[in-house]
Amino acid sequence: MENADVFLGLHDFLERMRQPTAADFVKSIKSFIVSFSNNAHDPERDSAAVQEFLAKMEADFRAHPLWAGCSEEELESAGEGLEKYVMTKLFTRVFASLPDDVKHDDQLSEKMALVQQFIRPENLDITPNFQNEGSWLLAQKELQKINIYKAPRDKLVCILNCCKVISNLLYNASVASNEHPPGADEFLPVLIYVTIKANPPQLYSNLLYIQRYRRQSRLVSEAAYFFTNMLSVESFISNIDAKALSMDETEYEKNMETARALLSGLSADSNQTSQNAGHIPMAESRETKQQALNSSKDQSLRPKSSETKSRDETTKDESAFTKIPSLSDLENKGATLILKEDQVSQVFKDYPFLFSRGGDLTVNDVEDLLNDYKKLVFKYVSLVKGLGGASPSSLLPLSLQTQFQHVETMNKRDEKSETDPNNELTTDTGITDPGSNKDSLFEVENLESKLSQEEAVQDGKSEENSQL
Repeated sequence: MENADVFLGLHDFLERMRQPTAADFVKSIKSFIVSFSNNAHDPERDSAAVQEFLAKMEADFRAHPLWAGCSEEELESAGEGLEKYVMTKLFTRVFASLPDDVKHDDQLSEKMALVQQFIRPENLDITPNFQNEGSWLLAQKELQKINIYKAPRDKLVCILNCCKVISNLLYNASVASNEHPPGADEFLPVLIYVTIKANPPQLYSNLLYIQRYRRQSRLVSEAAYFFTNMLSVESFISNIDAKALSMDETEYEKNMETARALLSGLSADSNQTSQNAGHIPMAESRETKQQALNSSKDQSLRPKSSETKSRDETTKDESAFTKIPSLSDLENKGATLILKEDQVSQVFKDYPFLFSRGGDLTVNDVEDLLNDYKKLVFKYVSLVKGLGGASPSSLLPLSLQTQFQHVETMNKRDEKSETDPNNELTTDTGITDPGSNKDSLFEVENLESKLSQEEAVQDGKSEENSQL
């Protein structure tokens, strides 16, 4: 569906449900949601029940005077609105509702967190002319939005947006290199790489949710193709091993152990921070109480030396923990290590323009330079933020501060679009905004409020017209 149609979907559905002649529809929807919520969890039965109810209601729409003379697009829009309303109501009941699904999500997320520490495009046989990690960040971001939404279609659109970004990038790369248009052999490895790097939350449960509760008659064509690819990606990552990454078994296990140690260290540091924050005041409190008790008995028994020693140890622990290397320290350390390399040129092999002069560059080098620039800025900003340092813009040269401020402005807009369901996403990458009809959260509540008031009036006349 186009953006305009999607926006009208739920809105049009809710408007029609406010009509007195829709009382039977409202009653049926309310009855289904209540009865479904009271049933025991059974994914297969639940999926079949939802699919059957949606199909029946859409058939009834076609025969009802409310939709008399409507076009096929308007009827399709009503079906989308119905699906979104019903599944928003049932979301907490059906999403990641089984312990096995939650466990699978955790295991998959942990594996992606480990593998993303060392995987490179070459491990998935992605040829250099199709490698574009800087631009892949946009595809990763689209995939990471999947948990913002509740409706199956909105979650599916996040996957489609991610896939479309990749497809467009691959196509542009093929045109630039005068190669044949990329196919599944080129697309799937990039999607795997992007997914691992994105590590979207609850990926397994999201895929199951779409598969079970997205209207089957609409999970076709391009949507079906991209969704099937994402199912393949999930399966590949779940079973990933040394062979899948074109690695030696020993190398793979060594990389996994290193990644585990790195993540465990980060987790331990985080836990130590929270423990220290809560431990020091408690220790001081216990010392104060003990001193008061000893003072009341015998002034000579006050543990001054013990108290001093305890506080000295605490201060020492604090200083050891808070001694974090600065950005300059890391840069100096890295520069020293580089100078000790036997072949310094090999260190910079990924940066072919480092020793180039203006006259050496051609027009064809612009895209490569731009990609290198994006990666450099992203890594630099991530490093500064990770160290908890000052604003990255204050550490950049003056010539780049204006550009960085523009990037921060765009990021703020993106964050707002993620948190504000009424913001529309408009880019030139062919991305569809799954939240463009997310006035549902407000419209649904307005509908409930209004229909509840109407229900009180209608109950005095007839039990048959009870409202949602």
